[in-house]
Amino acid sequence: MSKLVTIFGGSGFVGRHIARRMAKEGWLVRVAVRRPNEAMFVKPYGSVGQVEPVFCNVRDDASVKAALLGSDAVVNCVGILADRGKNTFDAVQHEGAERIARIAAAEGVARMVQLSALGADSDSASQYARTKAAGENSVLQHMPNAMILRPSVIFGQDDEFFNRFASMSRMGPVLPIMGGDTKFQPVYVDDVAQAAVMGITGDVSGIYELGGPEVKSLRGWIDEMLTVIHRRKLVLNLPFGVGRLMAFGFGLLQKLTLGLWHNSVITADQLILLRSDNVVSEGAQSFETLGITPLAPEAVMADYLWRFRPSGQYDAIKDSARNLKV
Repeated sequence: MSKLVTIFGGSGFVGRHIARRMAKEGWLVRVAVRRPNEAMFVKPYGSVGQVEPVFCNVRDDASVKAALLGSDAVVNCVGILADRGKNTFDAVQHEGAERIARIAAAEGVARMVQLSALGADSDSASQYARTKAAGENSVLQHMPNAMILRPSVIFGQDDEFFNRFASMSRMGPVLPIMGGDTKFQPVYVDDVAQAAVMGITGDVSGIYELGGPEVKSLRGWIDEMLTVIHRRKLVLNLPFGVGRLMAFGFGLLQKLTLGLWHNSVITADQLILLRSDNVVSEGAQSFETLGITPLAPEAVMADYLWRFRPSGQYDAIKDSARNLKV
């Protein structure tokens, strides 16, 4: 009889990769999301009936318990980048993680993987980082053998890192950024999924910091992205003081519109995170501990960023034509 894994947030950027890998492992996969009708794309990841989206709200005990019914393992991929309505950092990343772990333990679920983030710190000035740390602590309190994954910024198809800056590069000759000197160690989404699968199927526990094979400043990664999409831009590193004014203004606009307009530009909390390097700590358990060789961004960036080139998929053809004329 096939085992069952419930993946909270299983239709999200990381969750869908874990779901696909678990289906290939022969497991039944339950994808627990707030809008199952929008997650139907996960069903073809396996054979008929193998991967099923179900409704769940991680803020509700009964909802979480129903999603965990009969599960052998659980993965929590639910996280947010900014407060929005009732989905606050504390409600989702702390209380939500605690609720899943507590009910999983009560239901006799054997394995748990918690997706956290590099920089999770109970003493951080960032709500995001503090609630990620609180979520980790709560998970380990109820599921002491859980695997905690702390990835750096994650890249891949549909990422919110390279895609975001590539989209911004089409708007004019200047590409404004903040925290240009802050170091990042981007990690490929499917490498994170591979690590999660090891936490589900193997006897692996503890905290793992996940980063790719290269460390560069944010500006360094932006320059590499611009090379891939064949665009020349003046990358302007704005002072944090300007960022604070922008965050205040956008936050005020969100409040004045009663949330009808959501601030997806920059928040005060994100500015705090941009002040600290986002790299794997020396001596931490990592991909190397798991025997995984992480993929470098340049290996796949062109595969999904080509659409941001001046001529899209025809850019390479135009370059070839120009060479022929010469």
